[in-house]
Amino acid sequence: MSIRTHTEDGVATVTLDRPEKHNALDLADAQALAAIWRGLRTDPDVRAAVVTGTGGRAFCTGIDRAAVSGPQAPAQPHSPYALDDPLLTIGPKANDLWIPVIAAVEGMACGGAFYLLSEAEFLIATEESAFFDPHTAYGMVSAYEAMAMAQRMPFGEVARMALMGTAERISGRRAYETGLVSELAPPGGALEAALRCARVLASYPTEAVQGTVRAVWAAGEAARAQAMAQAPALIALGNLPPERQAELFAARGRVGGRTDPVRLR
Repeated sequence: MSIRTHTEDGVATVTLDRPEKHNALDLADAQALAAIWRGLRTDPDVRAAVVTGTGGRAFCTGIDRAAVSGPQAPAQPHSPYALDDPLLTIGPKANDLWIPVIAAVEGMACGGAFYLLSEAEFLIATEESAFFDPHTAYGMVSAYEAMAMAQRMPFGEVARMALMGTAERISGRRAYETGLVSELAPPGGALEAALRCARVLASYPTEAVQGTVRAVWAAGEAARAQAMAQAPALIALGNLPPERQAELFAARGRVGGRTDPVRLR
């Protein structure tokens, strides 16, 4: 399995371990993440968690395209009001987990990675990390991802990231300046910085910590739920047909991995 967990000092470290794929998630990974979060709900030894990725080049690059394209891909409902998105349940809050979760980001975090990042209490990253949303470049609507990150970023920043697609990447420094990232760590140091914070949280009375987490989330929960209720219809109306999306992905791959300039800001 490409998801690893380790518990020490009351902190569970959940690691995406597929560096050869930039920690992209296949369907089994998505199911495993959901099961891990659900399992932590009843683990009395865990009072805080950290989620990270291995390899240094990427935290997570979202869904593995091979998992959702081709003849083996799961069928989607024929309705603009329903959508089977395998990443919708990969986050801790989607699985009713209310211990504090800290994300440690090294390298790229894009697209479906935002399902995880948006459900962490706060993010720690390095200046070398890069955040971007490729959906529009491939003829896809950024709905759930943009809506989730709109709870974490200023409107103009999330709108620009979602619309600019693969042409721009937000640096760790810029993410820190806009409040998406709460702390910048030295290269290779994001995980240790996150663990340091998680150990502090794990040392506090559990009920007080989880109650505070729940209170903070309650503040924005209604707006988030109302927005995401519109996502399936927006995706159904705005996405290019899957075969056209596949052509855009393939064209990008034929020219060495990208067809457009990438600007880091």
